[in-house]
Amino acid sequence: MYQFSGKLKTFSLALIILGALGIAYSFYSAPKTVEQAKEIIASQAAHGDSHGSSHAEVKVDEHKLDVEPHAHDEKGNHETKEAHHETKKETHVSADAHGEHHDAAHDLHVFHQLQNKPWASLYVALFFFLGISLLVLAFYAIQRVAQAGWSVVLFRVMEAITANLVPTSVVMLFVIIASVMHWNHLFPWMAEGIFDPNHANYDPIIAGKSWWMNVPGWAIRSIVYLAIWNTYRWFIRRNSIKEDTANDGGKTYKLNYNVSVGFLFLFMLTESMMSWDWIMGLDPHWFSTLFGWYVLASLLVSALTVIAFVTIYLRSKGALLAVNDSHIHDLAKFMFGFSVFWTYLWFAQFMLIWYADIPEETTYFVARFNEYKLPFLAMVAMNFAFPILLLINSDFKSIPWFVVIGGLVILGGHYIDVFVMIMPATVGAQWSFGIAEISGLLFFLGIFIYATFSSFAKANPIPKGNPFLEESEHFHYYNIEHRGEGSSDHH
Repeated sequence: MYQFSGKLKTFSLALIILGALGIAYSFYSAPKTVEQAKEIIASQAAHGDSHGSSHAEVKVDEHKLDVEPHAHDEKGNHETKEAHHETKKETHVSADAHGEHHDAAHDLHVFHQLQNKPWASLYVALFFFLGISLLVLAFYAIQRVAQAGWSVVLFRVMEAITANLVPTSVVMLFVIIASVMHWNHLFPWMAEGIFDPNHANYDPIIAGKSWWMNVPGWAIRSIVYLAIWNTYRWFIRRNSIKEDTANDGGKTYKLNYNVSVGFLFLFMLTESMMSWDWIMGLDPHWFSTLFGWYVLASLLVSALTVIAFVTIYLRSKGALLAVNDSHIHDLAKFMFGFSVFWTYLWFAQFMLIWYADIPEETTYFVARFNEYKLPFLAMVAMNFAFPILLLINSDFKSIPWFVVIGGLVILGGHYIDVFVMIMPATVGAQWSFGIAEISGLLFFLGIFIYATFSSFAKANPIPKGNPFLEESEHFHYYNIEHRGEGSSDHH
């Protein structure tokens, strides 16, 4: 049995505490009034930290009506000048009023963005870690339904990682409540008067989607998603351990198989709807018919990478003696394959929207390319070019430290992917990567480490009751021991 070491436990708790303190500070330092928001923007502008968020002042001179007199007689010229003076005066008053209104609206908008920043930073890290845990659970269910032999020795690893689904779901439930109670402004369609034709905030586009985008429906669906995922996770973990000692002619195994089939059906529905509700809902004017698949691909690549990381670590500690280089190779192969799949979906979505050039669609990428150019382009390179170059060689997929290097870049790239999905819609140009973002990552990383390794220590590392265990223990993708030097095609 694996023992959750005191050092690792202390390290995870330290990350949680440090992250919680940073998150608390980010909320404390957020502006409480519009005036404080204006001071922050002024300070950023003075230090050159603004990301294109400076407010263009209304220049009254541009609104002047330069009516020059054509008559040269003294009386006519005098009357014309007086009329010209009155016109300029009225125009100045009108322009001043317009400028003041525009300034007030802009200041309020920036105030909400700056208030959103700690919430958005927390939300990015939360969605990233929750999504990874969910996709590990889905990949685990796929292995059961496919009756795959190679992955059985990794079942306990995947089950342990999915333990992180519980605490992240609790935090997500808190964010859901906070959004419904208007403690944040993450979802613009929840603002007052959006669906009321008589209100100044009325938005006909969002109002046309009110059959789906309404607070009760959104909140109920969100809770249902979390309930389905956590119920399956609880059931399959309990029955997987039960398999080890079950002597019922395979009934427990068959029950786990049947329940996993049902879960995968529900997962495909809930994952797509979750993507619409929790991510696309941040940009309520925008839509994409393959967005659910895109989010799935991003989280799946990250989930496979995390499985590989935890497996490599536990194997180095002698807790997974049945895992060999071929298992690592297959995990790296999945990382490579789904990196290509993610790239295909990213390009398909981007290319079709760019080619069609429909304003309702292009606005999504315009905002990200104009204000998030560095992370946007870096994310594409990190999620496609680097994994392709690093993991295309079959030999490299069996070298743990090589997989770790590639995996770190993949995880970094897909965190940025989630960052770019969420931040433009919630904080606009007021983005940065600082205490709030780092604290969110540390907090959820600490929770992940504690939940995963404490769960792994509570069960036998080998699922002894699984009928495909022997096949998994003797799995070899190719003969590593007798592989020719520099060759990668001995099977």
